[in-house]
Amino acid sequence: MSNVHSAADHPARSQRQSPDRRDFLYIATACAGVVGAAAALWPFIDQMNPDASARASGGPIDVDVSKIAPDQQITVRWRGMPVFISDRPAAALQTLRNADLLAELSDPDSTVNQQPPYATNWSRSANPRYAVLVGVCTHLGCIPVFRPEAEPGNVWFGGYFCPCHGSKYDLAGRVFKNVPAPYNLPVPPYHFTSETNLRIGENPPGEPFDFSSIRQV
Repeated sequence: MSNVHSAADHPARSQRQSPDRRDFLYIATACAGVVGAAAALWPFIDQMNPDASARASGGPIDVDVSKIAPDQQITVRWRGMPVFISDRPAAALQTLRNADLLAELSDPDSTVNQQPPYATNWSRSANPRYAVLVGVCTHLGCIPVFRPEAEPGNVWFGGYFCPCHGSKYDLAGRVFKNVPAPYNLPVPPYHFTSETNLRIGENPPGEPFDFSSIRQV
């Protein structure tokens, strides 16, 4: 007579094992999806990054913004920091002046020195269509997640969420009230050398802004 028992003979053990296997499958599937997505996106992002010598020197980098679709964001590296560049369509720009949103922000008028003078405006940018932000949470230096989709019923018109401690920013990088982060996301020096070429790390002619003068990265 066989001494081998099936899982059905031990319901308690079966109930313990099934969630473990299911959880493993969920994790494995999620990891595969993340790896696949990263593999698909990396060639696009990498071609917009500077070469190694430019990164090492901390010099300006050029980005072709024509490759960015509306409501899409890319990330490049400047001085070893991630810089978020997103294309904000007209509907997204309208939300930046929404009274309900402004009432929820800690510094809606960008009074704290977290951006150049030429980006101290309602869109926190030199060109309202494009947001250019240092992607480092001003709480403890985590990297926020881009969440451009609005959530009906909530004061969330799209923006950034820091999964580490729950800080939130709008699509202009303005921080919400009552979150751990004290300041808006920094804006680096930049300007457009043409309609589609963005140069990060260099001010417009005649603008003396020094990035080291900002309150906090």
